Amino acid sequence: MIIWITSYPKSGNTWVRALLSAYLYSKDGLFNFNLLDNIPQFPNDYYLKSFLKKTNNPKEVFKYWIDSQIKINSNNKTNVLKTHNALCTINSFGFTNRANTVGAIYVVRDPRNVITSLSNHYDISLNEAFEFITNKRKIIFENTPGDIQYIGDWAGHYSSWKNTNYFPKIIIKYEDLITNTKKTFLKILNFLGKENEINKNKIKIRKVINSCQFDVLKKMEEKDGFLESMYSKKNQKKINFFNLGKNNNWKNDLNSSLVKKIENNFKPEMTELGYI
Repeated sequence: MIIWITSYPKSGNTWVRALLSAYLYSKDGLFNFNLLDNIPQFPNDYYLKSFLKKTNNPKEVFKYWIDSQIKINSNNKTNVLKTHNALCTINSFGFTNRANTVGAIYVVRDPRNVITSLSNHYDISLNEAFEFITNKRKIIFENTPGDIQYIGDWAGHYSSWKNTNYFPKIIIKYEDLITNTKKTFLKILNFLGKENEINKNKIKIRKVINSCQFDVLKKMEEKDGFLESMYSKKNQKKINFFNLGKNNNWKNDLNSSLVKKIENNFKPEMTELGYI
């Protein structure tokens, strides 16, 4: 069965993956980028390429979401997967279902800061990032035909996962990860049913948190590079994936007009989450 780590792009998904991969898949709790391979992305070409041979249109990947998840779950294990896909249904094809999913960890971030991160990550202007985050039909393409994710707009994405009632989920705010990483990480471990391990693994948990601090990840990327970083459209150089972290503050980067547009577009959800 699948446990999803899900979020809108640039909302903290990779940070949660880092914490969990270091805890679940290392002996000593020390993170390295290779551990992320234990929590792969879905959809991706690896899982879907055999199904996509049936069609000439890679955008029809949605037809094979469930079939590929059935194949993944044939290993009779708990499979932790990352996704940016909305919990949507396209032409009666749902992203997942009760038979394949056991739970989800949803990571949400203030959209005023998501916009600045999107701008950096995709090498686009802030206005283009605003169009990105408000596009209800937004699709992101990665490198291969199977790497197509239907994400929609920020509010619709959040609501799609929040409102599901056919599997348990937990909503984690990126801001809480910053202000109290340990408390928030323990909340995630409790959700995964790790309560009995927590007292036994205090030292490992401390090592996990220390080795996944933003500054540590940033230095790791500077030294070794990071496969998930994008190339600049201007000079084809790699853009730092770990850019500003907690120093990303919309108050310093957005003009009042853009702030107002974001807040007007997402007022109900931002109010609910305590962002406004």
